[in-house]
Amino acid sequence: MLDAAFFVRWMTAAAAVIDREADRLTELDSPIGDADHGRNMQRGFAAVVKTLEAEPPATPGAALTAAGRQLISSVGGASGPLYGTLLRRAGKVLGDAPQVSVEELRSGLAAGVDAVGQLGGSAPGDKTMLDALVPGVTALSASFAAAAEAAEQGALATVPLQARKGRASYLGERSIGHQDPGATSSALLFATLAEVAK
Repeated sequence: MLDAAFFVRWMTAAAAVIDREADRLTELDSPIGDADHGRNMQRGFAAVVKTLEAEPPATPGAALTAAGRQLISSVGGASGPLYGTLLRRAGKVLGDAPQVSVEELRSGLAAGVDAVGQLGGSAPGDKTMLDALVPGVTALSASFAAAAEAAEQGALATVPLQARKGRASYLGERSIGHQDPGATSSALLFATLAEVAK
C-alpha cells in the first residue's frame, strides 16, 4: 500500500529529475513549441516541493491535489493546467484514504488522463503528453517498471508523428521528426515513480 509519504517522495524525486532534465526539455520544445517547457516544469515542481514541505499532506489524495493545485498556479502556458488537472483529478479519485493500492493509483491516474484529454481536446497519436501518459497508466497494472518503460516508449514514438494539437500543430509536417516535450516530461514522471517504488 502507498501512503502520503510515498507520494511526497514521488513529487520530490520528480522535481529533482525535472530540474536535471530542464535544459533537455526546453531543447525539445525549441523547434516545435515556445522553448519554455523545461523552465516552466522546473519552476512548477520546485513550487510543489515547497508546498508539500510547508504543509505535509495527510493522505495520498491530498498530496496529489496539492501538487496539482500548485502546478496550475505556478506554471504558465498549457503545461500548468494540463499537469495540474492530471494530478488534481487523480487526487480527487483517491479521496481521503490514508493508503491506496497500486490499482487505486492506476485508477486515479486514468481519471486524470481522461481529464487531460478533455481539457486539451486531444487523444493518443496527436503528439502530446497523452502519448506517454496513456501507455504508462495502462502498463501500471503490470508493474511500476513496466509503466516507466511504456511511457518512455510512448514518448519516443512521438518522433515520427505529425502534431495535431497545441502549438506544434501550427508547424504541420515540420513537426515530424521531433520528440514531444510534454510526452517526454510525462515519461519522466513515470520513471521517477518507478524509482521511488523500488
